[in-house]
Amino acid sequence: MRDLYERAITAGGLHVTEGSKLWEAYREYEMAILTINDGNDEEKAKQVQRVRALFHRQLSVPLADIESTLAAYKSWEAEEGNTRDPDSQVDDVPPNVLSAYKKASEMYNARKQYEDELSVVAESEANKLQVFLKYIKFEKSFGDPARVQVLYERAVSELPVSSDLWMGYTSYLDRTLKVPAILKSVYHRATRNCTWVSDLWVHYLLSLERIRASEDELRHVFELAIQCSFPSMNEYLNIYLTRVDSLRRRMPTGLDFELIRQTFVDAAEFLSPQLGIEELLLLHAYWAKLECNIGKDIAAARGVWENALKKSGSVLEVWQHYISMEIERGHTHEARSLYKRCYSKKFAGSGSEAVCHAWIRFEREHGTLDDYDLAIKRSPLV
Repeated sequence: MRDLYERAITAGGLHVTEGSKLWEAYREYEMAILTINDGNDEEKAKQVQRVRALFHRQLSVPLADIESTLAAYKSWEAEEGNTRDPDSQVDDVPPNVLSAYKKASEMYNARKQYEDELSVVAESEANKLQVFLKYIKFEKSFGDPARVQVLYERAVSELPVSSDLWMGYTSYLDRTLKVPAILKSVYHRATRNCTWVSDLWVHYLLSLERIRASEDELRHVFELAIQCSFPSMNEYLNIYLTRVDSLRRRMPTGLDFELIRQTFVDAAEFLSPQLGIEELLLLHAYWAKLECNIGKDIAAARGVWENALKKSGSVLEVWQHYISMEIERGHTHEARSLYKRCYSKKFAGSGSEAVCHAWIRFEREHGTLDDYDLAIKRSPLV
C-alpha cells in the first residue's frame, strides 16, 4: 500500500488544486495503522514518525489548502502531546518545516493566478490552452522537471487532441528528463491522440533511437506511422526519410543494408506517383548515394536513376543528378554516355540549351579533343 501511495504522490501529489487529496488519503492510511497499534512502543514510535514525515513532506509542497494542512498538523501534534499551543500557527513547528511551509505558500501564491484563470475558462478550450501554455512557461522558468511534467499531464488530460501541447510536452521530455519508460509512454499517448500530426511520429522515431530502442520497436512505430492519414505526401516522405536516416546511422551495429534498400523501394512505390519533382529528386539522390557509399553497389545506384528516368525522363533535373553522380565518382565514360542520351531530348524552357552547355563544359574539363569536338558538333548552339 505504501508503494502504491508513493506512486500516486509521484504522479499527482504536485497537482496544485487536487494533489492534497492524495496526501490526505496517504496520511489517513498511516493514521489508521497508528490507531490499531497496541502495546509495541517501538513500532508505535516508528508509525508516529511516518505520519509526521508525511505532514512535513506535504507542507513543503505548494497546494491550494496548505494552511489547513498546517492546522491539521498542529492539531495532530497536540493529540500526540508534542505542542504547547495547538492554536498557534508557528509555535513548536520545527524551523526547517516552517521554512519549507513558508516557501511552499509563496510558490502557491505565485501560481494562484493561473489556477484561477483555468477555473474561469473551463468552457473554452482555446482559452484554456493559452492559459496552460502560459502556466507551463512560468513553471519551466523554475527548472523543476517534476512540476513541469505534472502540469503537462494536467493539460493533455483536459485537452487530449491539442498537438501544440503534445509537441511541447514530448520536446521537453526529450531535452530534460530523457527517461526511456516515460518517453515511450508519453509518445505513445501523443501519437494515439494526434495520429495525423506527422512531426509527432518523426520525433517519436528519433526519441526511440536516442534511447537505443530495439529495431523491432523502431520498425513497429514506423509501420504505425505510415498507416496514418497525413494531410500531404511530403509528410509521408519525411517519415520514410527519418526511417532511412535511423537505419543508416545504425548500420555499424550489424543491420542489413537490405533494410535500407527495401525502405527506399517501398517509399518510391508509395510516393512517386504523387510527389513533386523536388521531393522525387531528394528521395532518389539519397537512395543512390547510400547504394554507393554503404551498399558499395554502383550498379544498384545506376538502377535507381534509370528507374527514375523511366518515370520522369523528360525532367532535366533527373538527368543532371544522374550525371553528377557519375562525375563525382570519376566515371567520365558513363557521364559522357548520359550526355549523348539526353542532348537531343526536348526539355521544358531552356533545358535543352542547358544540357548542351553542360556537355561542352564537361568535355572541356574531362574529355579529349575528339570528345570536345563531338560535343561541339552535336550542339545546336554552334
